Amino acid sequence: MSRDEKTCTFDIDSSFVELAVEVFALMADATRIQIILALRDHELPVNALAEIVGKAPATVSQHLAKLRLGHMVKTRRQGTQMFYSLTDEHARRLITEAVFQAEHALSDRPLHHAGVMDPERLRSEADKELTKTVGSE
Repeated sequence: MSRDEKTCTFDIDSSFVELAVEVFALMADATRIQIILALRDHELPVNALAEIVGKAPATVSQHLAKLRLGHMVKTRRQGTQMFYSLTDEHARRLITEAVFQAEHALSDRPLHHAGVMDPERLRSEADKELTKTVGSE
């Protein structure tokens, strides 16, 4: 069984259940999800993250502080600049799976099942599906 196929074996009354609730509460913010997605493949400083997510550096810093408290990101200082990266693979997988699950809400045939991982194509298809969904209400 590969690492991606591991099954959670914790009992329903595990103490980790409440901690998992805290993780989901921490991630219940679009900016934080965007930050995690931006940090998937490499570390970035606050100003670069702010530009990517379209928020003020001070706002991004506040989100990063919360993500650090939740052990989702870590820091590395280089001179006067602080670089942020994901603490481990779990944050990347958690957000990837959440985005894939969201894709199911928009399509009966999600692109990730077809092996389509091109971000621009995924975004374009999601926008089309969302427009159809919103337009039919």
